[in-house]
Amino acid sequence: MGRVDRRFWSSTRGRILTLLRPGSQTVNELAAALGLTANAVRSQLTAMERDGLVRPSGSRRGPRKPTITYDLSAEADQLFPRAYGPVLGHLIDALRTSLPAPTLDEVLQAAGRRVAQALFRADGHAANVSAADRAVAALRELGGWCSKHADNGSTTITCTDCPLAAAAAGRPEVCRLVESALAETVGAQVRQHCRTDVPQCRFEIAARSA
Repeated sequence: MGRVDRRFWSSTRGRILTLLRPGSQTVNELAAALGLTANAVRSQLTAMERDGLVRPSGSRRGPRKPTITYDLSAEADQLFPRAYGPVLGHLIDALRTSLPAPTLDEVLQAAGRRVAQALFRADGHAANVSAADRAVAALRELGGWCSKHADNGSTTITCTDCPLAAAAAGRPEVCRLVESALAETVGAQVRQHCRTDVPQCRFEIAARSA
């Protein structure tokens, strides 16, 4: 499930996720909080479990028999708004003012390699997966919606939804960080040609590796 807008959080699904954020809840507890019948909530939970948003997490003793409790899935937890983007942007601004440009570039490249090693799948160099496909998968893991395009022997990755838009606006240094992360992930030379006035991702992968 991709990013959601504010209207989602006022829907029944959004309200269920909000109620589950502090911890496990039973069907009856959710029904009481929502003012719905237990059957209506159970139907929602069945669909949400199928979509990977909630998961059964255990049981509690009930008056007659144990009742199942539900928790957020890891994917659903990522839907909640976070201020990572603005925080990263302010960090970049602070580094700009305190470090010489070459040193800042070295720091960002090192950070990009750490991002790749910590966040992207270890099986990324599988022989049957192209460098371009690995790059697309990595950017999607960051939250972008990206695709690959082949042209004149080179491969370009573009994103209609920049994964770090909140930090990248006016900060090409963020694109350098992602460039380094992708190069580490795909094991090939990657060049960023991103726009940062209105953040738009564009990464070119060396022709011999794409």
